[in-house]
Amino acid sequence: MNNNVKAIILALVASVSGVTMNVLIKFSLQDINVFTAGFLRFLFGFILILPFIFYSKFENFKTPNLKIHFTRGILNIPMMLLGFSALQFIPLEQIKAISFVTPIIVVVLSVIFLKEKIYLIRIGALLIGLIGVFVILRPGIVPINVGAYLVLCSCSIWSVVVIITKFAARVDSAFTILSYQYTLVTFLSFPIALYFWQSPSSETLIYLIFAGIAGTIVHLCINTAYKLTDLSVLQPVNFSRLLIASLFGFLIFDEIPDIWTIIGGLIIFSSILIITYRENYLKKDIAKQSIPVKL
Repeated sequence: MNNNVKAIILALVASVSGVTMNVLIKFSLQDINVFTAGFLRFLFGFILILPFIFYSKFENFKTPNLKIHFTRGILNIPMMLLGFSALQFIPLEQIKAISFVTPIIVVVLSVIFLKEKIYLIRIGALLIGLIGVFVILRPGIVPINVGAYLVLCSCSIWSVVVIITKFAARVDSAFTILSYQYTLVTFLSFPIALYFWQSPSSETLIYLIFAGIAGTIVHLCINTAYKLTDLSVLQPVNFSRLLIASLFGFLIFDEIPDIWTIIGGLIIFSSILIITYRENYLKKDIAKQSIPVKL
C-alpha cells in the first residue's frame, strides 16, 4: 500500500471520526449545557494522550513558543463553544458545509498578517466561496438562523488560530501543538464549566468519553495523513465530511439534507480546490497548512 492510499484511508477515518464526535456532542447537549460538554470532551481527550505525555517525560512541552500556545489555547475556547452551540440550532450537514469557509478566511488572513501576495486566481476563488456562503445562508430570503452565524464566528476564530499555529509549527512538533491545545483548553475551560456546571447522566458521560476519543483520532489521523502526501491529494477526500454528515443527520436525527446547503457546500468546496491546487503549483506554505481540522 503506497503512501497516497494510506493517507486517503486516514483522511476518511478522520472525516468519520469528526462527524461522529459532532453526533455525540449533539446527543450530550440534550442533557447538559455546552460549557460542561466542551470541558468534558477535552478532559477525556487530555486523559487519552496523558500516557504519551508521561512517556515522553514532558519533553513535548519544551518550546520557545509559550506565548503562542497560550494565545492559541485561549482562542480555542470560544471557537469550541460557538461551534458546539451551533449543533443545537442547525443540521450537521449545514455545519460542515459552512465550515468549508475556514481555508478561505485563512487565505485572506495570510494576505493581511503573513504578507502573502494576492493573485487574480485567489480573488476569483474567494468570490466563488463567498457566493457559496450566500447560497447556504440566503440572507433576506430565509429567516436568519443563529446556528449558521455561530458556525461562521467559530470558523473565523479558528482561522486566526491556524495563522498562529503556522508560527508554532516552524519549530514545534504536531504532538507538542496537540499537547498544549488539550492541556490548556482543558484547564482554562474548567472554571467556566464549574460556574455553569450541570451534572451529566451516566449515558451522557459515555457520549462525551467517546467524543473525546473520536476528536483525538481526528487529530492523529489527519496529522499523519498530511505527512504522507500532498494536500492536493487529500483535499477531495475532505468533501466526504459533508456527505457523511448528511447521512448521519438523516439516519440519526431525521434531518433532511437541504439542497441549498449541498449546492452551497459544493460551490465553497470548488473554491477551496482552486486555491489548494494553485498554491500547490506555486509551492506556497499556505497550501499545506490552510485546511486544518476544527474540533
